[in-house]
Amino acid sequence: MQTSTTKTVNATCPACGLLCDDVTVSWQGPDAKLDVTVKSGKPCGKTVAFFSRPLNAATPMIAGKPVSLVEAIAHAGKLVQQAQMPLVAGLSTDLAGFRAAYQFAHPAQSNRPQANMMHMNVHSSLRNTKVLQSTGWQTTTLTEVKNRADMIVCIGTDVVHHNPRFFERAVWTDEAMFTDASARKVVYLGGDDLNTAPGVSPKGELPTVLPCATIDLPEVTAALRALLQGKVLKVDAIAGVKVSALTQLVEQLKQAKYAVLIWVAKDLDFPHAELTIQNITESVVILNQQSRAMGLGLGGSDGDTTVNYAHTWLDGLTLGEQDVDAHDLIVWINSFSPDKPMPNVSQPVVAFGHPDTQFTTPPEVFIPVATPGLDAAGTLFRVDSSVVLPLKKVRESTLPTLAEVLLKLEAQLA
Repeated sequence: MQTSTTKTVNATCPACGLLCDDVTVSWQGPDAKLDVTVKSGKPCGKTVAFFSRPLNAATPMIAGKPVSLVEAIAHAGKLVQQAQMPLVAGLSTDLAGFRAAYQFAHPAQSNRPQANMMHMNVHSSLRNTKVLQSTGWQTTTLTEVKNRADMIVCIGTDVVHHNPRFFERAVWTDEAMFTDASARKVVYLGGDDLNTAPGVSPKGELPTVLPCATIDLPEVTAALRALLQGKVLKVDAIAGVKVSALTQLVEQLKQAKYAVLIWVAKDLDFPHAELTIQNITESVVILNQQSRAMGLGLGGSDGDTTVNYAHTWLDGLTLGEQDVDAHDLIVWINSFSPDKPMPNVSQPVVAFGHPDTQFTTPPEVFIPVATPGLDAAGTLFRVDSSVVLPLKKVRESTLPTLAEVLLKLEAQLA
């Protein structure tokens, strides 16, 4: 029986791109430890870590020394007014936070220059963006995977490192509408240090594993694409993967009613990785000439999916890489991941983020802000970009949101 002091919130977890919305957070009293549960099974480590973050002291700082919020904003305003080429980076925030950051970076006033923008995950995000811009792709959603997929091919990733509950929520589920989920075939093609245990079916059927190093995936995916096109490979193996095994995989893909080829851009960390992603997406195109297949890029963190989509709406262009050294002021935003340090820079830094954000050197100005989905409500796009989910305020906090602080800074600059 719930006591009068017990508080319970049904929450959405922003710790990874899945945005699991079956999370329940409960606690007794303001100092009690949070109890995190999910609808089925156990919450993943990322969810527990996110909702268990302590509410630490939140004092604005100038060069590492505590000051009032008014003083911090005033000093930040002076730095912004002096800057000729500012960069708004990090951008680990939700939709409302990014919209405020975008407005700040594109001021209506003519007395200060526009700022460039760059997300902390830009290096991996661009691998997908380049493919989407150059050739397009045919991709699916988590819901369609759950309801229709009879074959899952994880290419260069075990997925669960980034999205721990993927198999629980989208593969081995009893809620599939148009297929027998327990009979799904799972294949792992390449990747380093893979955890293939989640790919074991409820019936105990082991996944097929075709091992090769991540760095060899360009050759292997090119071979897979060639075989799908009906070409003959005059070798016995590609980077240690037998051509006969790839040929068997091709036949299985052709026979599948709804095959899904999955990759995580962060795991494809080698030069010109976008060409490997293009091999995957073009393989999907070939399969769809005679059967049914879709691609699905997973991963997603720190609001990167949301930020990329919102920037495209507002600007007409996707976020790209920027030369940090070419800017004379860095405005760093990190609301979600205090464990991710800001890159070392020599320029002055105005930072907004979680009170526990890590810095090698104290920034010129640091203003702690609320974490969306924990200290404040918010909104995020799921990694498959098909669903926008609300983030609820889980605990009481006096921390201002990023949008609130940027509005105060804008007023200081007016």
